[in-house]
Amino acid sequence: MGVQITALLPGKEARLEDFSGKVIAVDAANHIYQFLTTIRAPDGSFFTDAQGNVTSHLIGLFTRTTHLMKLGIKPAYVFDGQVPQLKKTELLRRAGHKAEAAEKHEEAEEKGDVEGMRKYAIRTTHLTPEMVNDAKEVITALGLPVVQAPGEGEAQASHIVANGDAFAVASQDADSLLFGATRLVRNLSIAGRRKKANALSYEQVAPELIELREVLSQLNISHEQLICLAMLVGTDYNTRGIKGIGPKTALKLVREHKTPAGLFNAVSWQRHFSQPWQEVFELFANPNTSKEYELRFSEPDKKKLADLLCDKHNFSRQRVENTLDELGAACTARQQKGLGDFLK
Repeated sequence: MGVQITALLPGKEARLEDFSGKVIAVDAANHIYQFLTTIRAPDGSFFTDAQGNVTSHLIGLFTRTTHLMKLGIKPAYVFDGQVPQLKKTELLRRAGHKAEAAEKHEEAEEKGDVEGMRKYAIRTTHLTPEMVNDAKEVITALGLPVVQAPGEGEAQASHIVANGDAFAVASQDADSLLFGATRLVRNLSIAGRRKKANALSYEQVAPELIELREVLSQLNISHEQLICLAMLVGTDYNTRGIKGIGPKTALKLVREHKTPAGLFNAVSWQRHFSQPWQEVFELFANPNTSKEYELRFSEPDKKKLADLLCDKHNFSRQRVENTLDELGAACTARQQKGLGDFLK
């Protein structure tokens, strides 16, 4: 779900090339979930290998990540750890919706309704431990860092960016700004063409860079107030927010009240939620993160990638080899260009 305040956030369109040479802390679950929902057969079913294992996420991960690497972008994938207790309510809500979608998918399948099958299959998407492990193996074989967060992956990614060890967090959600990330890049994993919802046509999608300093300046609020604004609208820790309060009203309210206590008393927080507002606020202001992480980049292990993708998951060996050859050529050309610039 993420925080529903993106409409308020001042962002600027960017090009993938703008992030060349920069480390990007990727919210791994967010990106893999996108691949699982978009890379499917016409009836909504996953792509699988000969053993029936899902490969949709690996197709997207390998193809998209190598494309970013060809441009000189350095992704570091951050994975979720322990889910905060307050988020479990949201996860239960999502599980209920997925169960309903599964029932409707069966009905569509019985009717031979291909569009309905795709629609409801996508709504049942969830990550399994096997999918996560496969993704970690591919990322590691590509020579990229895998960071295991103690808590929320997006919180850890934000911590890495706030420490100056990465340029931005890559995620579709705005939570990273609440966690203190100085920059957020949206659409990094889907830049290009995207199918419009409930339509047969496509639309162009470009990366969007959102800077925390610019957000706070243009909204004329503090970081603490930004967290409060999100809580009014709804987060994963207080689903749906305060009834009747949308982003614009929330912004007006946080500007009017000088302290979080005054704000949440004014909107009668306790009438809407059983948990104290302080518990939700603290999860954003002081998230569970670790200083023990390492961002080490190395050359892709071609043999290991062939073993994982071709031998284990039936990827086209020729396609994998061609992609890796193109990646090597792009890296060589970039190094030669850098040397040429240095000698000028």
